[in-house]
Amino acid sequence: MSNKLDLKALTALVIGSMIGAGVFSLPQNMAAVASPAAVTIGWVITGFGMICLALSFQYLTEQKPQITGGVFGYAQAGFGDLCGFFSAWGYWLSAAVANVSYLVIVFSTLGLFFDTDTAVLFGNGNTLLSVILSSLLIWLMHFLVLRGVQTAAIINYITTIAKLIPIIVFIVAALIAFRWHTFTLDFTGIHMPGEKSLFDQVRETMLITVWVFIGVEGAVVVSSRAENRKDVGRATILGLLTSLFLYVAVTLLSMGVVSTPELAKYQNPSTAKILEALIGETGVVIIGVGLIISVCGAFLSWTLLATETPYTAAKDGMFPKCFAITNKNGTPTRSLLLTSSVVQFCLIVMYLIGGGYDDLLTIASEMILVPYLLVASYLLKLSFTGVNNTRIRAIASLATIYGCWLLFASGLHHLLLAALLYLPGIAFYMAAKQENHQAAFEGRNRLLLAFILIAGCAAGYLVFSGATLQ
Repeated sequence: MSNKLDLKALTALVIGSMIGAGVFSLPQNMAAVASPAAVTIGWVITGFGMICLALSFQYLTEQKPQITGGVFGYAQAGFGDLCGFFSAWGYWLSAAVANVSYLVIVFSTLGLFFDTDTAVLFGNGNTLLSVILSSLLIWLMHFLVLRGVQTAAIINYITTIAKLIPIIVFIVAALIAFRWHTFTLDFTGIHMPGEKSLFDQVRETMLITVWVFIGVEGAVVVSSRAENRKDVGRATILGLLTSLFLYVAVTLLSMGVVSTPELAKYQNPSTAKILEALIGETGVVIIGVGLIISVCGAFLSWTLLATETPYTAAKDGMFPKCFAITNKNGTPTRSLLLTSSVVQFCLIVMYLIGGGYDDLLTIASEMILVPYLLVASYLLKLSFTGVNNTRIRAIASLATIYGCWLLFASGLHHLLLAALLYLPGIAFYMAAKQENHQAAFEGRNRLLLAFILIAGCAAGYLVFSGATLQ
């Protein structure tokens, strides 16, 4: 079986990595902070920014086919080996850590069906039974990916189709029940608690949308396995537009079924309660099953993306060579083992400390936004140094501005704390450079290293002194 991925598989990987559990809670999340008018404006701005970012990916994959290192390959090409390494390290670590959240969601959702007043089997996904079953799921995915990227991609394609069915059922039901007067009730939110301005509502809406598009780079990360390089850009655009349509439809149609103030009080996943009101208890089952399938599919997608990162980075000399070793199915075994082991470790730590995982997840997730900014910045650099194209320069400029906004909106204090998670990676980078008989830190790499060390020390001091960053 060929380990090359066609357009369908690449598009499914993009959609599968973007659409996880968040879409099922979007209606309540949005209604809690913004009015229908603000949500609409927020989606327009977000959609425009993400399209610019996706077009940046598409242009680079077509014009720079020699760069096969995914999003971090562009960081390396534009800003040097160390910057490329930190981009790869942050991307891999955040993907691995975020996978724990999918496990928590799967078993907390099962708790909705099996937990009773007298027996708590799964709880919030952090009981002993949940941890044991989560561990089994980690290594099930591990052995599934060992069978080859193509096999995993086929299963991801199936789960992506399966996860879209309940979302489409919800959209159709909400469209039928949609009432314009419900949607326009307090359209600008002047009667919302706190009397927020429309600008503040839009800003808070966009804080939520920061996270739902993470994964748009899925096809780019596995670009070295694409049958046709042009399919990488096409899959990115197709996956983004599909996900954008689903997100907007689920959010805005819900506000036309249930008034915004009432929707803001719903328990998540709010789509389950809305569909229950429309078609009965079957709606809860449809959303519950859909959520589990969606999250399991996203877990598989991110296992693939996380595994591919050290592998491609090793081929480009940014990770030790051992991570480029593959089995007969073309699966990078060392990279997969490292990824699965980190997910297992985080899961055990989360259980032992009884929580405290949310902050780590937020910090790690912000690390994945850095490669986005570097991709846009690299294209912007090319537009001034090698490509005299006004359209490309405009797209790159807008994508760069949006990348800066993503980091700002998600919290610059989290980015400072993320420096602590970059520090262990320096050992991997030094080992890779030693294997290639190259100096690890020269020129501007020294400045970047000094910045990371200073930021890491500052963040460490703040953490251990008990200070808070807001």
